[in-house]
Amino acid sequence: MKNQNTDSFFAEPLDPRKEARALALEVICRLFIWMAEASSLDERGVRATVALYCVRPDLIDEATLEEIGDSSGRCRQAVHQLAESFRETTGFAS
Repeated sequence: MKNQNTDSFFAEPLDPRKEARALALEVICRLFIWMAEASSLDERGVRATVALYCVRPDLIDEATLEEIGDSSGRCRQAVHQLAESFRETTGFAS
């Protein structure tokens, strides 16, 4: 008698597009949750800018953390802590 495994993991072939979409959705959800955890709209904007700094600095004219802090009225260390928080939350390593 053959040992038939009816587990769907073995029965259904993986669709790479569905896998990619699911992974992208997970990352986007983590990003949105991280930004939404801020206590004010202003803080959410700073978090969005820090996320861009970590992922696509070209979209914010290669601004440094110090420049982001200056323009938002925060010290560089506070903005650096946000960058670290972003990396920890999303698993993104720069």
